[in-house]
Amino acid sequence: RPVRPDELDAYLVAAIDMFIGEVGIDPRIGDGGRGYRRRVAGLIAAGRAWARFERGEVVFKAEIGSQSPAVGQIQGVWVHPDWRGRGLGAAGTATLAAAVVRSGRTASLYVNSYNTVARATYAKVGFTQVGTFATVLLD
Repeated sequence: RPVRPDELDAYLVAAIDMFIGEVGIDPRIGDGGRGYRRRVAGLIAAGRAWARFERGEVVFKAEIGSQSPAVGQIQGVWVHPDWRGRGLGAAGTATLAAAVVRSGRTASLYVNSYNTVARATYAKVGFTQVGTFATVLLD
């Protein structure tokens, strides 16, 4: 379900963990996390951050990052380590992809080639690989 603005703090914990695990850099470096918090709050306000909560803690999260009139790109898919292997990644990704499609857009995402678990999950949901590219982060 879409994350509510009052759930920002709980969601931010998961978003930071996902970012560090995926990118290898703490998004709080430099400004104490103000910029990253603002970015995540903006996604929540726009209805583009989705999560499953259990007892106030995020156990699954994902966002619609880039969006055009034709495509919504799913990003930041993450499952709490204690909840992995239970199908939450596939179920949550399928739910978010269906929401993107209901909005009249094609659902897309990209994943690192070495992330075989995520690739298998996305294949279960129905995603297929259509291209390969590299990401460059500029500071």
